[in-house]
Amino acid sequence: MAEDPPVWTRDEIASPCINVCVIHPAERICAGCYRTPEEIASWSRLGAEERARIMAELPDRAPRLKKRRGGRAARRR
Repeated sequence: MAEDPPVWTRDEIASPCINVCVIHPAERICAGCYRTPEEIASWSRLGAEERARIMAELPDRAPRLKKRRGGRAARRR
């Protein structure tokens, strides 16, 4: 029985996208991955160093998005 060929992989930083693609109107960053629209659009063309720099900045961007309080459940009270 022949062995399966090795699976091809890419040596690059994967996208931080979590498929929650909503750009916050004031902060201009995605509520899912915290990237700017420009970073999202250019991600496939960026080199490893630039991707790593962006990935390092993402945790600091999260607090910029205010969490929603209330919503429908709060209005019904």
